[in-house]
Amino acid sequence: MNTQQAIAHRILELCRERQLTPNALSNIAAVPQATIKSILNGESQNPGVVTIKKLCDGFGITLGEFFGTAEFDRLEQEIK
Repeated sequence: MNTQQAIAHRILELCRERQLTPNALSNIAAVPQATIKSILNGESQNPGVVTIKKLCDGFGITLGEFFGTAEFDRLEQEIK
């Protein structure tokens, strides 16, 4: 799993936990539906920190809580 896949997986996981659709998240977080769709479909190679922060605000969590999972800890270095 790469970073983009881990981010998409985490967003979907948080949506499931909170019983939100990606469209509902878009409205809550004030992030365009097209942006969320491109992240979830792997079309966005580098979702910005500001976008992820807005999503975190929509979920009611911090950036640390978003990235503080074993899945992110297991990611290999992308630059070697």
